[in-house]
Amino acid sequence: MGGGEQFPGVSGLRRAVELIRAVLSLSLSIRVFAGKWKLIRAKLEELHGGLIAAESCDSGENPSLSRLAAAAADTAGECHDLCRRCVDVSYSGKLLMQSDLDVALTKLDAHAKRLSEIYKTGILTNGFALVVSKPSLGASREDMRFYVRDLTTRMKIGDLGMKQQALRNLLEVVLEDEKYVKVMVDVGDVVHLLVGFLGSSEVEIQEESAKVVSVVAGFDSYKGVLVTAGVIAPLVKVLDCGSEVGKVASARCLMKLTENSDNAWCVSAHGGVSVLLKICDRADCGGDLVGPACRVLRNLVGVEEIKRFMVDQGAVATFIRLVRSKEEAIQVNSIGFLLSIASGDELVRQMVVREGGVRALLRVLDPKWSYSSKTREVAMRAVEDLCFSSPSSVAVLMSYGFVDQLIYYVRNGEVSIQDLALKVATRLCGTSEEAKKALGDAGFMQEFVKFLNAKSFEVREMAAEALSGMVMVPRNRKRFVQDDHNISLLLQLLDPEEGNSGNKKFLISILMCLTNCNSGRKKIVGSGYAKNIEKLAEAEVSSDAKKLAKKLSTNRFRSMLSGIWHS
Repeated sequence: MGGGEQFPGVSGLRRAVELIRAVLSLSLSIRVFAGKWKLIRAKLEELHGGLIAAESCDSGENPSLSRLAAAAADTAGECHDLCRRCVDVSYSGKLLMQSDLDVALTKLDAHAKRLSEIYKTGILTNGFALVVSKPSLGASREDMRFYVRDLTTRMKIGDLGMKQQALRNLLEVVLEDEKYVKVMVDVGDVVHLLVGFLGSSEVEIQEESAKVVSVVAGFDSYKGVLVTAGVIAPLVKVLDCGSEVGKVASARCLMKLTENSDNAWCVSAHGGVSVLLKICDRADCGGDLVGPACRVLRNLVGVEEIKRFMVDQGAVATFIRLVRSKEEAIQVNSIGFLLSIASGDELVRQMVVREGGVRALLRVLDPKWSYSSKTREVAMRAVEDLCFSSPSSVAVLMSYGFVDQLIYYVRNGEVSIQDLALKVATRLCGTSEEAKKALGDAGFMQEFVKFLNAKSFEVREMAAEALSGMVMVPRNRKRFVQDDHNISLLLQLLDPEEGNSGNKKFLISILMCLTNCNSGRKKIVGSGYAKNIEKLAEAEVSSDAKKLAKKLSTNRFRSMLSGIWHS
């Protein structure tokens, strides 16, 4: 198969390109010498991409390129002959065919190296914007592979503009279709090429490479490929010395890679922890960078030695300051970091409280400041996690006016934060008698009573549980009894036929506690719904109901109850 005979009337460069394409197409049908043909096909794809790129360059009549094109066309012709014989299985012997294939591979490798040398001399210049023909959606895997190999060749031997365009095209396809990520990894040398580009002195090359690597890091099955290729060290370097765009892409990539805790030590070993802390400590860094940097550090605190290093480096104070940021991404991620570093560590938890962490969180919850609902919900959960394990922390919390903030959100908050505030108030109620008193003084009993009729069973149960704790305090009990509606509602909800009731165990517990004062007993037995206690007791639904009925029916109340319950 002669190059000139096959494609008459076209340039030498175009003839070589078409011959190589024909060989690649025919080679897909080969079923013998699979390993050899895989190597040959990879080299043909590299050469094909380089020659197409040369066609897009303003090179004029370059003698070196013309000679290379002619030689490549001749070798492609020889490969086509070998390809046909392998497809037809018409060769004379396996050893001889293997030798012929090795010779062809050596020639193709020499052509590819020569083309790379021609590019490096700078005699080929990019005369116009490259437009690489991208396969259509649903293209075959082979077409996708061919395209990625073509881009790889451009990245290897192209000038700066060509490399940039190839990287942009690669980023475009991996974002559009995740199948390209697998193809890219399978091609082999693409990952190592990208890792190498992270150390490029050309800012644009570094940035685009970091973006592509970050996409690949989003797939669990390929994180190991990146780490094995040595991606962490250059990512840390970009994070330290790169452009803002490069830093953001690197931080996002490290965020994904460190979701696997095995990679934490690698980041630390290359100085990543110090670099990340420095970023978070800088006042001029935006949320696009600080957000993922926080997430990386949060992923690393699970390693005790790294956490201790962070604490020693002043990370707690840094992130308390970041809670006061004006950007939601920074606020949310910094609160999340503080929770992670304090988790299961009472000393660090106390440090967060001591260094102003609670004040910073309560500022977020202060209605007079402008914060998003998301940030406030995160802050509310953080307050609960950080402060409720220690009586001293609860005392600090209440001294800062937390109860007033809670009642505000229970009364005025959006549904999500209202439910959260109710849960936190219920838990706060169980921390101490002082907390119960503070909640009672703030007016929480009236709010809990309202929620006894809520649609959600969980909310009804929380309200009943909180009230059962609050009425244990004498002054709360007195305040509760003063409102006749409260006792009537409790008794009404005890109706065995009432399907939409709260937790009867807690309701009975409240009533049992109210019998400890004369006015409470009188109002219970004087209520028109007092019969519900007897109904529950007689139905043997609840042993607590029997105890309550027995308590109410002793001494001077026996005749009163008999008159009411049996009238």
